[in-house]
Amino acid sequence: MRRFACLAAILCLAGPARAELAVNLAYLRIDVPAPPVLSNLDPVPGDLGLAGAEAGLADNRTTGRFLGQDYTLEAITLGAGTDPLPAARDALARSRFLVLDAPVATLQAIADLPEARDAILFNVSSGAETLRSEGCRANLFHTLPSDAMRADALMQFLTVRRWTDLALIAGTHERDLALAEALRVSATKFGLKLRGEKSWVFDADMRRNAAQEVPLFTQDLPAHDVLLIADETGDFSRYIPFNTWEPRPVAGSEGLRPVAWSRVVEQWGAAQLQSRFRKHAGRDMRPEDYAAWAAVRTIGEAVTRTGSTDPALLRNYILSPEFELAGFKGRPMSFRDWNGQMRQPIPLVQETAVVAMAPFEWFLHPQNDLDTLGLDRPESTCTRFKPES
Repeated sequence: MRRFACLAAILCLAGPARAELAVNLAYLRIDVPAPPVLSNLDPVPGDLGLAGAEAGLADNRTTGRFLGQDYTLEAITLGAGTDPLPAARDALARSRFLVLDAPVATLQAIADLPEARDAILFNVSSGAETLRSEGCRANLFHTLPSDAMRADALMQFLTVRRWTDLALIAGTHERDLALAEALRVSATKFGLKLRGEKSWVFDADMRRNAAQEVPLFTQDLPAHDVLLIADETGDFSRYIPFNTWEPRPVAGSEGLRPVAWSRVVEQWGAAQLQSRFRKHAGRDMRPEDYAAWAAVRTIGEAVTRTGSTDPALLRNYILSPEFELAGFKGRPMSFRDWNGQMRQPIPLVQETAVVAMAPFEWFLHPQNDLDTLGLDRPESTCTRFKPES
């Protein structure tokens, strides 16, 4: 311990090393208006995602200060209806590393730009399966878990608990429908039975009518162990628990939730990350913040390990078995070399605690049990994602 203390003192006295590697990153956000919801109790932070990237930048700078690395982050926000491609071209002229918060089509359009061919891009906002499968792009990585990863985490838990009969209520927005489909596919994958489904089409004020309407709405669902909710916009799901006709646990977008990150994750050093983030942003870290943090830290880790800022070299290293990122979730995180998805454990949480962490030990895999969550190599139809030679 005395030797480590002496080393730390020497480093502090020596001061920061001369910057030899300049690592410029850009965060590009397309401001897409959220659909109206029944309650505004949980407003979306104006710095959602960006605050996570800034926290990752601070962590990179802590290490880079003594390794001759100078990290910068440019934040770009575009209003709804703005053509994002000119801004993306300008950002790519200044940085080869882009963190993107954008819809699926925009992510693909930016990745297809000639200027982005040799860049490294990160999707930190979309769980869409097409981006990890037939619609993948060779330069687009994903640090947010896919919808399939979250659905598989939940279905593994239900399988372990032997809660095999399910019902589903899904909203009508695009993200709701995508999660609903992921839940259906995952239920089939793990041998669970989806006994019945309903679509949420109410336009009444549930703040006043939930106690009357929801029991009637759920009365005709077939017998089930768990009621799944697909409401990614946060519209109606808060009114479902304890209002169902039959007393059943709720899971999915409400109740037991599979998430990339939550304020209740506190083991494995997570409490320190939570504390640093609250100090920086003045709020709790959300899944999009975590994904942006992981994207920026991925570049920092790769630059530190390779001593280079060359995108081609970094890309190969990030996709290699040697790359690992400490993500404060109990397991080293890495990237799937067939579609660019970050492998990561999925916390299953309720409002005040972590209930479990997927994957579970009963679900085996020949290489990495994290690949039991989401699209494994044989399941992915992505053909573009291969390491550069």
